[in-house]
Amino acid sequence: MDNQQTAKQILDAVGPENITEAYNCMTRLRLHVKTVSVTKEELKKIPGVKGVIMNENEIHVVLGPGKAESVAKECKRLLAPQAAEVSPVPPAAAETAAPPAKKQASFGDGKELHAAIKKQNSRSALKRLLQRIGHIFIPLIPAFIGCGLLTGVISLLLKISPGLASEPLLQYLRLAGSSIFTVLNAFIGMYACREFGGTPALGGAMAALLTAPGLADISLFGSPLVPGRGGVFASLLAGAATALIETRLRRRVPDAASLFLTPFITIIIVSLASIFVFQPLGGYISDFLGYYTVHTIQTGGAVTGFVIGGLFLPVVMAGVHHGLTPIHADMLASMGMTILLPIAAMAGCGQVGASFAVYLKSKNKELKRTVLSSLPVGIMGIGEPLIYGVTLPLGKPFVCACIGGACGGAWQAYHGIGSYALGISGVPLAAATNNALLYLGGVFIAWLAGFAATWLAGFDDPPEENTSLT
Repeated sequence: MDNQQTAKQILDAVGPENITEAYNCMTRLRLHVKTVSVTKEELKKIPGVKGVIMNENEIHVVLGPGKAESVAKECKRLLAPQAAEVSPVPPAAAETAAPPAKKQASFGDGKELHAAIKKQNSRSALKRLLQRIGHIFIPLIPAFIGCGLLTGVISLLLKISPGLASEPLLQYLRLAGSSIFTVLNAFIGMYACREFGGTPALGGAMAALLTAPGLADISLFGSPLVPGRGGVFASLLAGAATALIETRLRRRVPDAASLFLTPFITIIIVSLASIFVFQPLGGYISDFLGYYTVHTIQTGGAVTGFVIGGLFLPVVMAGVHHGLTPIHADMLASMGMTILLPIAAMAGCGQVGASFAVYLKSKNKELKRTVLSSLPVGIMGIGEPLIYGVTLPLGKPFVCACIGGACGGAWQAYHGIGSYALGISGVPLAAATNNALLYLGGVFIAWLAGFAATWLAGFDDPPEENTSLT
């Protein structure tokens, strides 16, 4: 089935008029909806759909790498005419036209109800924040992958033959491998500004200011400014602030002068806020998260790796793993590598081992076909087809996969394996690590532990006639 047909079937099932936004991450089509009116079973019947996650007003359709992006583009194209027909309603008119709200039923003295509403709102705010972080960083992942793999390959070559370091071509490729970090702040500011409704170029310019070399020549209150202080987090703050200030100015500045005054005033306000607020605050956030992440892994060693590796699979299942991306990116920018990613990557490796045990023990031909078709992408680091198609529906194998991930994570943390890239996992990540052989040793341990745990724990093999596991 081609991507257009897949997109159409998904939209028909969810309801085009019910969808407020369609976008994608590496493996999922993500739909924001007014109400969740479709069941997981209906969506799973669509060919190509490997899994479905439903949250409040959000549906994740697992399609796999490449496929998710292509189907998302088709969804946006199919939804474009509908979006063009919708005209914005002024807030005053919306309030006038809205039906009177139903009177809330009595609920004690109101304190319990207030607490429940507050708790729900806090959860929704956290979800929206994680979604926005995903929107900002997902477009950067291909650059992180390409540059990280190139850096890893060059590092491996130099270990084999140190004399190559003087070769001009290798020097140039080494520079190419670090190119993403030359413009990282500007890109983050640009995408953050776009995410919050501002002009991307303004956000990019304000974030780029934070790394300008000329800052070192300026002293304020007796102390020189530091280019790059605050890193990724300062850029996020600068980009978001640019959008918020710009959008508010456009509502107040007359149209005739808005073209000139709005960007002018925005740049003045944000540039001053960047030096006095965003750089110091971003620096504190960066230092705090960076220090405690590295300190916890280094001091906790295998125990910390065991915990992170074991818990990361449920995090991926919930779709909130992109919340860790700023930490990865900040560690890459400040340390040159992230020691958190190789540990987290073991979760998917545990899945591979558990699923292979399922393949050998199961008598269900449909289940065996599902495992066989999903194992190759699982080995390449995409574990969601195995999560939703194999281990999670069977129950025990999912827990055993977490055990495999924990064992592999313990190995990676003990040996201090770091990654020059983010956005990749599984076996391909070996090429972007500081020690490929030790990393692959952890992969093998996760495979073996996931396999052994599943083999010993067993599972309820679905009957042959049951072709739908979920």
